[in-house]
Amino acid sequence: MMRRLTIVTALLSLCFGWISAEEAEPLEDAFEGGDITTMNSVVVTGTRTPRRLKETPVQTRVITREEILKADATNIQDLLQTELPGVEFTYAMNQQVSMNLSGFSGLGILFLVDGEPLAGETLDNIDFTRLSMNDVERVEIVQGATSALYGSSAAGGVINIITRQDTVPWTLHLDGRYAHHNQQRYNLRQSLRQGIYAHTLTFSRTSSDGYDVHNADNDVSARTFSHVFGDDTWQAGYRLQLDPTERLRLGGRLGFFRRTVDRAADMPERYYDYTGGLRAEWTLGERDRLEASYSFDQYDKSRYQSVRGLNVRQYSNVRNAARLLWNHRFRQSDMFTLGADYLYDYLMSNNIEAPARQQSFDLYGQYDWRISPRWELVGALRYDWLSERSLSRLTPKLSACYRPAERWTLRASYGMGFRAPSLKERYHDFDMAGIWIVEGNADLRPETSHSVQFSGEVTVERWVFTLSGRYARVFDRIATGIPYHKAGDTRQLYLSYLNLGDQNVYGAEASVSTRWTCGLGLKLDYAFCHEDVSGETANAYTPIRPHSLTARLDWERQLSSLWALNVGLSGRALSAVRNTEFTDLADPAQGTRSVRYPGYTLWRLQAGVRFRDGATLTATVDNLFNHRPDYYYYNAPLTTGTNFLVGLSLDIDRLCSKR
Repeated sequence: MMRRLTIVTALLSLCFGWISAEEAEPLEDAFEGGDITTMNSVVVTGTRTPRRLKETPVQTRVITREEILKADATNIQDLLQTELPGVEFTYAMNQQVSMNLSGFSGLGILFLVDGEPLAGETLDNIDFTRLSMNDVERVEIVQGATSALYGSSAAGGVINIITRQDTVPWTLHLDGRYAHHNQQRYNLRQSLRQGIYAHTLTFSRTSSDGYDVHNADNDVSARTFSHVFGDDTWQAGYRLQLDPTERLRLGGRLGFFRRTVDRAADMPERYYDYTGGLRAEWTLGERDRLEASYSFDQYDKSRYQSVRGLNVRQYSNVRNAARLLWNHRFRQSDMFTLGADYLYDYLMSNNIEAPARQQSFDLYGQYDWRISPRWELVGALRYDWLSERSLSRLTPKLSACYRPAERWTLRASYGMGFRAPSLKERYHDFDMAGIWIVEGNADLRPETSHSVQFSGEVTVERWVFTLSGRYARVFDRIATGIPYHKAGDTRQLYLSYLNLGDQNVYGAEASVSTRWTCGLGLKLDYAFCHEDVSGETANAYTPIRPHSLTARLDWERQLSSLWALNVGLSGRALSAVRNTEFTDLADPAQGTRSVRYPGYTLWRLQAGVRFRDGATLTATVDNLFNHRPDYYYYNAPLTTGTNFLVGLSLDIDRLCSKR
């Protein structure tokens, strides 16, 4: 009776808020071997200071290395749509990828790699294919403008990709995977650590053939396509680390990426990325730590003229960023953070009369006040200045964390955010498939937003329950308006970027996870999102689906000292959504219509056999129930039915150490 009462009490406590399941502190005896390393992992994104996940005062979700492996993700897009409810990736006419996370478009989501910004847009965010999971330790996600430590591009949240840091003398990892449509993936990762020196070398190659898809008769939408383009990617990276003293760490990195897409005969599109950076970390004493970094990122788009053997560059975005961060610890636990960033942004494109340049500078301070073992308060203030029109903004943030009991954690936060118009939105003029000319607008005002979040978590024996709610109001939202004809020109349509009005975003998430001593684990995540948007415009792309669910059930058993078996069933379900669209894109005068995009669900069954903890053979049935869309619209899954995947992973260092 007492046990039932405890469970009921824990469930009722969820009405006070939410945080992610990984942040809870599960009982050690609930897990075989007492593996509770997830809760003790260190996160940095929310406060830019290292904190254990279960203690961080800013709501943070972590996708761990173990979850990345279970998802068998190739890049960040694969991972997020598998593990994170409330996110959806859709497509434009040329199948460039657009992102929506809990009501915020990709332009409001800041992607970082080890805290450093990235260059280049494909549609409304970075090229997701360049973010391989080959060298990733974890992904930290902070939703909403709850961290004032990040600026203009983070009004909707921050996704920070943390690379792996090995502590063993050497590693060598190889893996490969093959699937339908000649989808191939090959990864190599090698690391070495000797004394003060350590390095990591990575290489990735993916490729897939293009394929045709069939739409049913009586197409319900003007936005369908009949062919999915294949691509070919190459990626290499090198990271170097030196620890000359116990208090000083130096690091450097270089990277190269190339993707080829054959959209036009004899003129394939090519996308390049060149990246590099330097970092230094000093521990000045028991209470002070200083970090300085510089990063360079250049993302180019070009067309390769096969007949002439000439690569013609059409777009280049270059970002140089410098950062300085100082942490000082007061008394035993209070922490003060002071930081500054400088960013130089350069954009060249055939669709801009002259290259555009922008400099930005920010200064931020944060105080983390641990009032008592139960109460913690974090306040931050950030100032941003951008050279374009001398735009400046002061944004505050406040977070509170309360732990009423050992297994309960409640959080609340408020953040003011803003998003300055991108150089593309200001100056990019381009012909969109001959339908209309999309025009930049140099007079755009920045978006501003106010975001409030509540979250809570409780653990009951083997179970972790989480619940959250959030609300954001966005002012002067930036989007494209209604197509129009200019005076004296009745043949050509124009579509301009405008400040259209306000937006209200409501969201909630719930999660439950557990693992039993028999090796069976369960995780369910649900997300709800609703948008209220002012302005009588037809959406350029489909809005977020109101309901989404991700689920995973997995089982692992050590069969002997040499062999282990794991089996997993995972899936995601997305609800239907309605969108207001033009009846004829080329003739807006015909008016608009309401189109319903149906919901769908996709499931995956995966089995793996591991030998000596160093060789793993996997077989996967993707799209287990053979779902095929009636219409391949811009937010439909690109599947053509059930897909079979087979993969092999080798950790040479582990195999050699167990001879």
